[in-house]
Formats: sequence, structure tokens, C-alpha cells
Amino acid sequence: MIQTLGLIGALAMPLFNIPLIVRLQRRRSSQDVSLSWALGVWGCMWVMLPAGLASPDPVFRAFNVANIVLFSLVVVQILRFRKAPAGLTPDGEVR
Repeated sequence: MIQTLGLIGALAMPLFNIPLIVRLQRRRSSQDVSLSWALGVWGCMWVMLPAGLASPDPVFRAFNVANIVLFSLVVVQILRFRKAPAGLTPDGEVR
């Protein structure tokens, strides 16, 4: 019973990334989301992934896989809708 509840929670928690993905898509902007935060969290997830995949605990494995997949979509959206700093074009040239 505890393992089943843990598995449900492990699969449900990463689903809360979906509203952020949708919001970024609708607004077509990611200026209000810290790029260093997103890349830092994403990097930590990739560092944790091998331990999650090697773990005998199915809850930890499921959480790691679901979290890396959905948070990767968040990072893609953040990078996709990142605006260039004022005075620069998207490819880094001065206007």
C-alpha cells in the first residue's frame, strides 16, 4: 500500500510541470523564469538520473524518469522563448 501511494505520488508530482509548459507556450515568453535556476535544477536531475535508474526502488526510478522527461520540456520552452537582452539581436549581434 505504501509503495503504491509512493508510486502514484512519484508519477503525479512531475505532472505539475505541465501548467508551466502551457503558460510559457501561451505567453511566448520565459523572462519571468530564472535561466540559472532552470538549468541548475535540470543539471542536478541529470546528475541524479544514474542513481535513480540503478536503484532497486521502483518509486525512485519512476520519479526520476518522469521528472527528467517533463522538466526537460520546461527547459526547452524556457530556452525557446528566451528573448535576447536589450540592444542585441537573438543571434548576439548589436542592433
